[in-house]
Amino acid sequence: MVINDAVQLTVTITLFVLSYIFYKINVSFCCFFILVAVFTTRNTPVNLAGMAVERYIAICEPFSHARICTVRRTYMVIGLIWFICVVPDITDLFVTLATESLGFFQESVFCLRQTVFKDPILAYKRQAFDIIYFSCVFLTLIFTYLRILFTARAISSEKTSAQRARNTILLHGVQLAMCLLSYISPSVELVLHLIFPGRTLEIRFANYLIIYILPRFLSPIIYGVRDRKFRKYFKMYLLSNRCREKLQKVAPQQ
Repeated sequence: MVINDAVQLTVTITLFVLSYIFYKINVSFCCFFILVAVFTTRNTPVNLAGMAVERYIAICEPFSHARICTVRRTYMVIGLIWFICVVPDITDLFVTLATESLGFFQESVFCLRQTVFKDPILAYKRQAFDIIYFSCVFLTLIFTYLRILFTARAISSEKTSAQRARNTILLHGVQLAMCLLSYISPSVELVLHLIFPGRTLEIRFANYLIIYILPRFLSPIIYGVRDRKFRKYFKMYLLSNRCREKLQKVAPQQ
């Protein structure tokens, strides 16, 4: 998930900067940036569902965890996630290749998904797939969270582990809810354009920060700051820096 989010942020930031500098870019390059951004954006909630299932197995089926969650099967799940996320949007490219002339791919446009993949049928297809994906992920998170919650209350040992798993899935739910903002972002942008006419770039930039950047800030919190070993060394690092600063202040006085 870290790799996926790193690719997503790199591609979307690059596209955003190019749009500000050149305004219009070649359609072929735009297709590449848009498709990679869409793949990696769609991957995020599906990754959340996969990690929630792994936590569910670890807490609710602890004796089967080592047998089910092997490294080989993890790679297989990652490959499956990429496959089911890539295939629906690759069809957008095939439909565009079939319906548009070759000259269209040599033109320069403001790089938006709707300006490159213009067929109206593709918009309905994207909405249908988005609803299916996010509904499945939402139900998966709800199911795993409730099962872990009930298990944490029932067992007398490993309550700390179960509580941490429950909190992790709850944070995944918050992260998914922020990802779901992408559904309403076009409608919100339309309303903001009516309220603040002539502020297109500012509205799009704010939308990008809220929809694409903020949800991915939760991953370092979930898997970094909440990790006990990381907190231990982070505190040691902060304390050592404070001691060093105090010594540097005392040394000139001596």
